[in-house]
Amino acid sequence: MEIIIFFIAQWYLSFFSQSFFDHRYASHRAFTMNKFWERFFYIFAFITQGATYMSPRAYAVMHRMHHAYTDTDKDPHSPDYSPNLFAMMWRTRQIYTDVYYERYDVEARFLKNVPDWKWFDKWADSRFVKILWVGAYVAFYVYFATTPWLYLLLPFTILMEPTHGVIVNWYGHKIGYRNYDLNNKSRNLVPVDLFLLGEAYHNDHHRFPSAIKFGVKWYEIDIVHWLILLFSKLGIVRLAKKRNTSEDVMESMEMEY
Repeated sequence: MEIIIFFIAQWYLSFFSQSFFDHRYASHRAFTMNKFWERFFYIFAFITQGATYMSPRAYAVMHRMHHAYTDTDKDPHSPDYSPNLFAMMWRTRQIYTDVYYERYDVEARFLKNVPDWKWFDKWADSRFVKILWVGAYVAFYVYFATTPWLYLLLPFTILMEPTHGVIVNWYGHKIGYRNYDLNNKSRNLVPVDLFLLGEAYHNDHHRFPSAIKFGVKWYEIDIVHWLILLFSKLGIVRLAKKRNTSEDVMESMEMEY
């Protein structure tokens, strides 16, 4: 039971930190926050993403490239340019690493207003710390597993963020429905998204990339959007004018960096 509870908590908390902080904040600046809260969510992302923690700066740069070059040979993770989902994962990891270590020739527009905490990322995204996380996961499973079947969850625990990325970036360009006819293959995976916290509305997001709300239909539930509105009420984040919902964002495919 402990492992099931841990896995469910890790699934949702890591998805939240990726969607809220790495994606909607670092990549798209759909809202702003002061330095204290930015550092708080850096630490929160590290704790919840664990062994697959990614530098928000490098993630943001790579994701902006994805929107600018969606489904072209310059897209860091397009199914059209990888023979299978594992090859796409590996290609994405290579590009992320090159961006992180500044070996990639990044256009200046992709670097505008990205969060950066070099000291923290230097150790949080280090190989040594990742090995410690993996060891902690294995020890947890060894101690609490009541049946060998539970070990089937261990690879997903270790590779939680890549698992999320494959679902959204591979299948989000292959299956599902489209609310908008765009010059890419983005699709909404499901009409009601209770497991991916709004990230399943991939087609909607590509139409309105800087909106805090990814779903546009009344039934397209976006839990992270609700939390952002709550955080705004609490003074944790500040919403940009005319960017509060998908309906307010009219930049279409033009990225504002």
